[in-house]
Amino acid sequence: MDINTLRGIATLLVLVAFIGITVWAYSSYKKKDFEEAANLPFADEPDDNKAPREQQDARSNKE
Repeated sequence: MDINTLRGIATLLVLVAFIGITVWAYSSYKKKDFEEAANLPFADEPDDNKAPREQQDARSNKE
């Protein structure tokens, strides 16, 4: 067994791993998890419609 045979085997293993990860990533049962993760940056943003009303309520309570 020479170095080129080992390189060929390593290439095939990497190809199989790549195909496995691709199938896993695009499988339908993980789609919900990925959609939730994609929306995480927006979860902490304040609602722009509530902010002025809350400020107005705070001012009216002080008066």
